[in-house]
Amino acid sequence: MASNEEELKTVVETFETTPYEYEWAPPCEKVSIRELGSWLLPPLYSLVFIVGLLGNMMVVLILIKYRKLQIMTNIYLLNLAISDLLFLFTVPFWIHYVLWNEWGFGHCMCKMISGLYYLALYSEIFFIILLTIDRYLAIVHAVLALRARTVTFATITSIITWGLAVLAALPEFIFHESQDNFGDLSCSPRYPEGEEDSWKRFHALRMNIFGLALPLLIMVICYSGIIKTLLRCPNKKKHKAIQLIFVVMIVFFIFWTPYNLVLLLSAFHSTFLETSCEQSIHLDLAMQVTEVITHTHCCINPIIYAFVGERFRKHLRLFFHRNVAIYLRKYISFLPGEKLERTSSVSPSTGEQEISVVF
Repeated sequence: MASNEEELKTVVETFETTPYEYEWAPPCEKVSIRELGSWLLPPLYSLVFIVGLLGNMMVVLILIKYRKLQIMTNIYLLNLAISDLLFLFTVPFWIHYVLWNEWGFGHCMCKMISGLYYLALYSEIFFIILLTIDRYLAIVHAVLALRARTVTFATITSIITWGLAVLAALPEFIFHESQDNFGDLSCSPRYPEGEEDSWKRFHALRMNIFGLALPLLIMVICYSGIIKTLLRCPNKKKHKAIQLIFVVMIVFFIFWTPYNLVLLLSAFHSTFLETSCEQSIHLDLAMQVTEVITHTHCCINPIIYAFVGERFRKHLRLFFHRNVAIYLRKYISFLPGEKLERTSSVSPSTGEQEISVVF
């Protein structure tokens, strides 16, 4: 009997001093990150939603009302604005999700909103690529552009582009689900068991290739050719066009590079770095900040791809004159009248028309 008691005591002591007691670590708490996100992200996303909605709706309205979609550039601009509007459609759902820290729209809506979010991102990037190539053809290969830059070709390439964007976003439609995490409902991807790391890395590589490397490569090639052509051109507006080229590339780099690099680091950090709670928190914080920067790009697109064009600005002024100023003039006496309408209808000279349309 005494021998049995001694053996039992030895077993208990052994269990109490097991190495698991020293190796066990509490779960990584990220309450502060969630609280910061619920406080900071809703107003920022709301601002992005309002500004982006106004800008892109104005682009769609002007293109349909005045430009009549008879130019390939305008068709691509319309599709780019639709991509941004599709992205903005998902923003109120993410605001609610971040604000209440719980997904309350069900399983099907989780799949649809997540899929549309990535569909909008990929289609936006792809149409930026098409606009870059369109500018290259219009200026560097003007003769070829006369045959290639047709409404039919623009329509076909737009349909193909939307199809490619759907394929690129297909994993998000498939894997995102509404999941119960200890009583809190989340909308997040649920990858096949044992393949989580592989799918996360695939997602990061896919975004970095399609969302950063490919468009930057095409921009560098096309805009280099455009700059060389413009430098040989006697057009008075070539310097403004060259400046705009650098603005487009710098803005794209600033808005898309941080998010893609953080996404890549988050997917591969366990391979190259030691995993720790502090690093995980820092990555989550960096992801929140860079996502906001990337999402702001939908507010910038109307400015750098539409509003900078001279003819587009004139149509915009004409629209406000005929639809807004005419009502405000009843209460504000110093608003211009017929003079604005006459100046808005003036078209650029033939020698400068192509650059004013493309840029």
